[in-house]
Amino acid sequence: MRRPRLPRTRTGQRRLVQAVMAGCVLALLPSTWLYVSTAGRLGTVADAPRTEVAVVFGAGLWNGEPSPYLANRLNAAAKLYRDNRVEVVLVTGDNSRKDYDEPDAMRAYLTRHGVPDRRIVSDYAGFDTWDSCVRAKKIFGVDRAVLISQGFHIRRAVALCQAAGVSSYGVGVAAKHDVTWYYGGTREVFAAGKAALDAVFHPDPQFLGRKETGVAKALADAR
Repeated sequence: MRRPRLPRTRTGQRRLVQAVMAGCVLALLPSTWLYVSTAGRLGTVADAPRTEVAVVFGAGLWNGEPSPYLANRLNAAAKLYRDNRVEVVLVTGDNSRKDYDEPDAMRAYLTRHGVPDRRIVSDYAGFDTWDSCVRAKKIFGVDRAVLISQGFHIRRAVALCQAAGVSSYGVGVAAKHDVTWYYGGTREVFAAGKAALDAVFHPDPQFLGRKETGVAKALADAR
């Protein structure tokens, strides 16, 4: 293969540098949007405002149990519930296969950590962050929520739920800086581009379906 030739003239070299710089700026615009749009909407469990609903996003299973990353998210949700800062927990994740059920695993974990089953609502079609946010609004009728995820993901979650019509506050839980953490952080740079497109064009989720009354019933039970 022939190696690409760099411009030899000063004008050509200047144009090449300008093109590279423009490309870098365009690549970073979605990430900049995430930071700007979520300013003032992030904090810790202790900072979270009292809100009726908490939303926990799926983060994988290990042998049918929540992965350590997902367990940390669920621990934060359980603490919010025990501290009377939320009344209902909406768990949203992937159940596209019979042998893989994130929402039920999340529900079982929460019940073991002090959240009554009747206060947990499952979304089985939360295949990605945008789908989870849209379904929270359109299917479960959530208008305001505390969102729970790792720090590298929480900005995108808040920005997308805001775009979907859910007034959101994000709780970024701590995570060990291992290979998964670095992978997640790197992935977010690229995921920011898709998030920006989702926020602009509002595509339909992979599966929308009929409206569900689970959140409304759980809130009624709380009263």
